[in-house]
Amino acid sequence: MAHLPLNALRTFEAVAKTLSFTRGAEALNVSPAAVSSQIRALEERLEQPLFLRQGRQVTLTDAGLLLLPGVQRGLDEMRQAVQALELERSEGVLNVSMVPTFLQRWVMPRLDDFYRKNPDVDLRINADVSPVKFENSDFHAAITFGADPWRGLKSVKLLDDWILPVCSRKLLKKIGPIKSIEDLQNHDLLFVDDESWDIWFRVLGESGRNRRWSLLNDSLSILMAAEQGQGIALSRWSLAARDIKARRLVRPIQTVVKTDWSYYFVAPAHYFDMPKVAVFREWLQAQCAAFELPV
Repeated sequence: MAHLPLNALRTFEAVAKTLSFTRGAEALNVSPAAVSSQIRALEERLEQPLFLRQGRQVTLTDAGLLLLPGVQRGLDEMRQAVQALELERSEGVLNVSMVPTFLQRWVMPRLDDFYRKNPDVDLRINADVSPVKFENSDFHAAITFGADPWRGLKSVKLLDDWILPVCSRKLLKKIGPIKSIEDLQNHDLLFVDDESWDIWFRVLGESGRNRRWSLLNDSLSILMAAEQGQGIALSRWSLAARDIKARRLVRPIQTVVKTDWSYYFVAPAHYFDMPKVAVFREWLQAQCAAFELPV
């Protein structure tokens, strides 16, 4: 058979289970006439009767008895497959890639809240700065930090960010108060030498660009060096806010500069509104909306 008459087979199963055209129609929420039409079309296609009709009494023919188990197995397997797919959309494994610094400093301290609210989602996070090749991977979504989201993907901005200097209380006490940007530029500034910091120097001057911690190229290591009193670090608010609140770091001057880059949630269109992806995205958006901005 080139094309299986699925609707007719489903109608056959409903009538065979109840041995009644009327009750079969009620189960399918259609009229008895529609049921009779489907059964008649199936019998004509198979070229043999499937039911014996004696008044209101209906019984299966030998052909009907032979057909019923196979139809039930097939329909049950299709129902299970559809249910499994629906479950996969709302529960199960959720693979997300994100920037390591954002994961460690911002997301991880908040993850218990997500797990508590969404126990059926098995969130699995890959920390990577490289763009995800969704077509060659099993990732559902990614959190990126950049000037704009990737082309060909659906996206939503999660969070803007700000650059600010931070240091240890001990170091600030040692070097004394910093009253201006000019004072700040006279001290060694620890920062990762990449384009994300360009906006700071464009706004506040290039004099401090060559004064940097040359041995470190990682934002978290820079923060650790600052915490240990090895210099004043240029950091992002998203990475340093918890340390400032915990008084592990202080702000030697209150100047902040908004970055050119932001955090984005990105995903292929066919994943973007999948229930478990949407749950995680909406949780992130709520967390970002509640995140205190720098003064």
